[in-house]
Amino acid sequence: MENEHLEAAQRSVSAVTGGLAPWRLELVKQQIHADLGKKISVPQLAQSCSLSRSHFSRAFKRSTGMSPQDWIRHQRIAQAQKLIKDSRLTLTQISAECGFFDQAHFSHMFTKTAGTNPAIWRFQALAAVGA
Repeated sequence: MENEHLEAAQRSVSAVTGGLAPWRLELVKQQIHADLGKKISVPQLAQSCSLSRSHFSRAFKRSTGMSPQDWIRHQRIAQAQKLIKDSRLTLTQISAECGFFDQAHFSHMFTKTAGTNPAIWRFQALAAVGA
């Protein structure tokens, strides 16, 4: 649900002057989602759009309301939340699957983004569905 609100906000902001062309934004989003478990380089994303890193970063932020790094982090956390809820993977496995360096980094970023650590989030998510 939170992702739907984020996507709706991104669509409404993407028409802003100075943002990425819709086809470029879609291309970058597809690349990010395809590579969530890998190291994602902002210069590489910029190159795929034939833009300089600085121009790409500014245009991406105008289109999405977030820096590329923040948007990637939010996508990784959203994927982690889905895996926490819908799989039996350990948090260590989920952190690797979502492209975090280690579980400590994952826990720190998850807590920063979701407001609670992943173990508590898992407990609350499972309790909510009566598991």
